[in-house]
Amino acid sequence: MKNKTLQLLTGVLLCQPALANKMQAQEEERPNILFILSDDHTSQSWGIYGGILAPYVKNDNIKRLADEGCVLDNCFCTNSISAPSRATIMTGAYSHINGVRTLDDSFDRTQDNIAKQMQAGGYQTALFGKWHLKTQPSGFDTFSVFHDQGEYVNPVFKTAENWKDDTEGRYGIEEKGFSTDLVTDKCIQWMESRETDKPFMLCCHFKATHEPWDFPERMKHLYDDVTFPEPETMMEFDTIASGRTFRGQQLENMGWRWTQASKGPWWCQYPELPFSTEGMDSISARKKIYQKMIKDYLRCGATIDDNIGRLLRYLDKAGLTKNTIVVYVSDQGYFLGEHGFFDKRMMYEEPLRMPFVIRYPKEIPAGTRNKDIILNTDFAAMFADYAHVKAPEQSQGQSFRSNLAGATSENWRKDMYYRYWTHHTIRPAHIGIRNERYKLMFLYGNRLDATGSEDTPTAPSWEFFDLQEDPHENHNAYKDAKYAPVIREMKARLLELRKEVNDEDKNSPTMQEIIDKSYF
Repeated sequence: MKNKTLQLLTGVLLCQPALANKMQAQEEERPNILFILSDDHTSQSWGIYGGILAPYVKNDNIKRLADEGCVLDNCFCTNSISAPSRATIMTGAYSHINGVRTLDDSFDRTQDNIAKQMQAGGYQTALFGKWHLKTQPSGFDTFSVFHDQGEYVNPVFKTAENWKDDTEGRYGIEEKGFSTDLVTDKCIQWMESRETDKPFMLCCHFKATHEPWDFPERMKHLYDDVTFPEPETMMEFDTIASGRTFRGQQLENMGWRWTQASKGPWWCQYPELPFSTEGMDSISARKKIYQKMIKDYLRCGATIDDNIGRLLRYLDKAGLTKNTIVVYVSDQGYFLGEHGFFDKRMMYEEPLRMPFVIRYPKEIPAGTRNKDIILNTDFAAMFADYAHVKAPEQSQGQSFRSNLAGATSENWRKDMYYRYWTHHTIRPAHIGIRNERYKLMFLYGNRLDATGSEDTPTAPSWEFFDLQEDPHENHNAYKDAKYAPVIREMKARLLELRKEVNDEDKNSPTMQEIIDKSYF
């Protein structure tokens, strides 16, 4: 018995160096993560998704990531508005679970998130730029974030040392420069000073390309002589031809904002003012508004591409490229004149899509594209998978690591659930389902208990699109008899999805009444 014990102890001692070496090798194999997040930088403006703007977009560095990694063709947000999308990215949970359903909601910093799990797993974590969740970031060793959504020029930054929640008023230290450049400076400085023996997760969050689409002086003359092509539906002034059931945020409202800001103080500083469409007919005015919007927007977006290039060159120089996952994604998409709209929120393709590119030379084949339905609920699980840590406690997503390597499981989702909670009469609150071909939206049109909403309800309505036959959603085919069987199946499946994600409004008699009266 003594001899057996001695042999066992000897074996353990002999194995310790090998075990230590194996653990060290595993630690070295865990990738760094550089997560670059922008705001409203819609797929139409990336140049790698096609479209009328593709020939004009300044995208050398986005294209480099696409050439060296994988582009997601069907990545979608579950609530197309900034703060809710960001809360979902952090927690892996839908808005009704993480508590941030609208822009007026605050993030509960005590709940679990991917940064906390990375920290617990031995990662260094840092966040710079736009946070927009009102409460102090948690799970980050270091952070320096804007007050609220931040300013483009000379923004105010807040850190743990001077923190006050956004609800307590504008607070922080002003830093001179352009926000996108400053955020990149902070990211590079942090990477230079990090502990080199530990992996890191760095969140680089740009304000761009959020309204007011400002840009630095170096971009001022980009596109000076360009007249941009217009979306085919830009002159859609009413809902008669399309069968659309809501008014939407029309381009004229953007022109009105510029006109008002040209006269005096406004909530933000727009570039290239003064602006006016006085004396112009409706078509000429809309054309003028569109041309200014696209020039401002693409100049603002070009600054993102510049700074992505700076980050990639730093990784190259520091020898970090091979073992660093780089993601560039927008928190949601945006209308750029389609249907005569700007802004986001609705479940139409432009706001719903999250343009997404990821590079990881060790595992993801270069120059590939993936068409699986990926959601922002999946990001946290994917990062956790690569890092060998747990997903956040409330995560409802799935890791798509295998999908990126070209090995999608047979049971991967075939449809997705969407809900936009904030209710306005021009943009009613709605739920919806999208699968690989069809989309069905139920605009229930009631604020329920959602913050930041209008009290006036709108009549519940339905919209249905065959995305194969009508990819730009030009015709609401809900009343088309040939689709009746498909619509009936999708209505039933939408109720199943609501149950699966635990969003059944069980405590809302108003929503139950709306569904009982208008759903079938």
